[in-house]
Amino acid sequence: MVRLFQEFLDQTHESKKLNHSRRPVFAKFLRQIQKKLPDLTGVAVVGMATLCTSGFVLGVRQLGGFQHGELMVFDRLMQWRADEGPDPRIAIVEISEEDIQAEGWPLSDRTLAQALENLQQYQPVAIGLDLYRDLPQPPGHPELLKELDAPNIIAIRNDSPGVNPPPSVPAERIGFNDLVSDPDGPIRRNLISFVLNGKTNLSFSLQLAMLYLGDQGVFPQPSETQPGQIVWGKAVLAPLQSNSGGYTHLDAQGFQILLNYRSRKEVAPSIPLSEVLADRLEPKWIRDKIIVIGTTAPSIKDVHQTPYSSVENNPFMPGVLIHAQMLSQLVSAVLDGRPLFWVWPEWAEVLWVIGWITVGGSTAWLIRHPLILPVVTGACAGTLFLASCILFTQAGWVPVVTPLVGLAIAVGGVVAFRAYQSGQQQQIVMKLLGQNASPEIAEALWENRDRLLKDGKLPGQKLTATMLFTDLKDFSTISEQMPPEALLEWLNEYLDVLSQVVQEHQGIINKFTGDGIMAAFGVPLPRQSSADIARDARNAVASGLAMADRLQELNRNWQKRGLPVIQMRVGIFTGAVVAGSLGGKERQEYGIIGDSVNIASRLESCEKDRQSSICRVLIAHETLIHIQDEFFVEHWGPLALKGKQQTVDVYRVVARRHPTP
Repeated sequence: MVRLFQEFLDQTHESKKLNHSRRPVFAKFLRQIQKKLPDLTGVAVVGMATLCTSGFVLGVRQLGGFQHGELMVFDRLMQWRADEGPDPRIAIVEISEEDIQAEGWPLSDRTLAQALENLQQYQPVAIGLDLYRDLPQPPGHPELLKELDAPNIIAIRNDSPGVNPPPSVPAERIGFNDLVSDPDGPIRRNLISFVLNGKTNLSFSLQLAMLYLGDQGVFPQPSETQPGQIVWGKAVLAPLQSNSGGYTHLDAQGFQILLNYRSRKEVAPSIPLSEVLADRLEPKWIRDKIIVIGTTAPSIKDVHQTPYSSVENNPFMPGVLIHAQMLSQLVSAVLDGRPLFWVWPEWAEVLWVIGWITVGGSTAWLIRHPLILPVVTGACAGTLFLASCILFTQAGWVPVVTPLVGLAIAVGGVVAFRAYQSGQQQQIVMKLLGQNASPEIAEALWENRDRLLKDGKLPGQKLTATMLFTDLKDFSTISEQMPPEALLEWLNEYLDVLSQVVQEHQGIINKFTGDGIMAAFGVPLPRQSSADIARDARNAVASGLAMADRLQELNRNWQKRGLPVIQMRVGIFTGAVVAGSLGGKERQEYGIIGDSVNIASRLESCEKDRQSSICRVLIAHETLIHIQDEFFVEHWGPLALKGKQQTVDVYRVVARRHPTP
């Protein structure tokens, strides 16, 4: 057997430019191809998120950043798993505090010899002595030596801190009882064998298992299909690697397997030492079984952390019980086919992690609702954990924390990209509006961006709006009298005031027309009712009157500064228009076209010399029907506007009937 494990351990340039004349044709061809191709933005974003997140997460994993978390999850899954019943093939002779008080510590050789003699008469297959006996403990040393000669007794040695086995016991009946703990404390691995100074050492539990199973003719053999693995009855023992499961850079020297605990408390039936010494034993307790003798007394401090240590009232487990767990694991796997823990190869774990990262990125891209996304993301995380739990019940240990972190980062990354993309789209919208829309209009437009935005453009739509045009009286004369720099500064001061007035009345500045503006009320979102259309008309007329008030303030200020004082004209008309993007991809603007636009422009310039106020506001009957109860108007009658074959019924707005408070 020793030779079998000894054999295993020994194995172990930049392209040419297109001709200038061909560039437009080539660019047009590319645009046509792009239009016919499906929108792969989502695939590209999810792919990039998966690539970047996978690189980061797998890199952190390789550095051991997730090992502690993975081990904590391992412990939690172990705790949630139901305990199995006691192993009937094993019995534990417990040396309790009561036994120590009665017999003293360490136990005398005579006491131990008496216990061994009483057990042997019931014909156990093997007896494991988890007690150090490198030195005599008189009285009764000759009696103990006689009992230790029995071929079914396995004694222990320890390489750390270095305790020798009983001198009289041959090496083939010695097993080391060293336990390997993880960096955070718990014992999760079963060290079966290791090489020291060229010699293979077998563990205490392995020696007992081989003695018991060998009595039944079941011996371990090297695997013919999987080099480095051991086939033993119904079990295939595969050694842990440095990166198995949730481990990273594990010290995997020797032959180690994950310890599949049978139970958190009662791994096998126990018998008090006092009962053994008094020979109050039932033959069925001992015959054909493996007997493990060891102390469970807390005062001896042979206790260790296990995956159950975080559970209340179960912080430590005595060493003898851990050895019994290891022994039961081997015997049960060989005879009953009880699963040994298995892990995926490294490539499968990498695919598992990348797969869940892809799920996270795809979920974040497909689901835009801010309340539904966290719910679905939580469901994905729950599915990941549930799948890991199901695999764990089948003795499979797969990474949980690593893909979970990757999923969360992928979701966050895609959401961040979408936020950035939304910001870029918002810039497009604001650029189309000339950044002159009122906050309310801008917000309403942005809330409807999915309907309005198409390939970076606002598709044309027909709607009813109220158009407003302004112009300065005698601007040409004024521009001749002022230096260009002063003229520009003076004009910007005037246009800034007009822009503020329009925005305050829920309109947008569509464009500046030299010394005037073109504004719209009722765009870019179509109005759903006549009340909405009327409100736009009232806002437009009110803004025209407000411009008169603000112009008076400007004139007083300009007069003090020695600048020209002016008069202005306003034309307003309500009717159907078509609004959308005008221009190409390189340069475009938010355009509003239609006969209603032309009429509003002609109203502004209608009978220029007929002006008795600082600001003349003209409207047509189509606007009057929406505002007649709120404003005083002066009827100018049907007038022929430039470029129009039919006359337009024109009105001058005098004042508001009920001034705003």
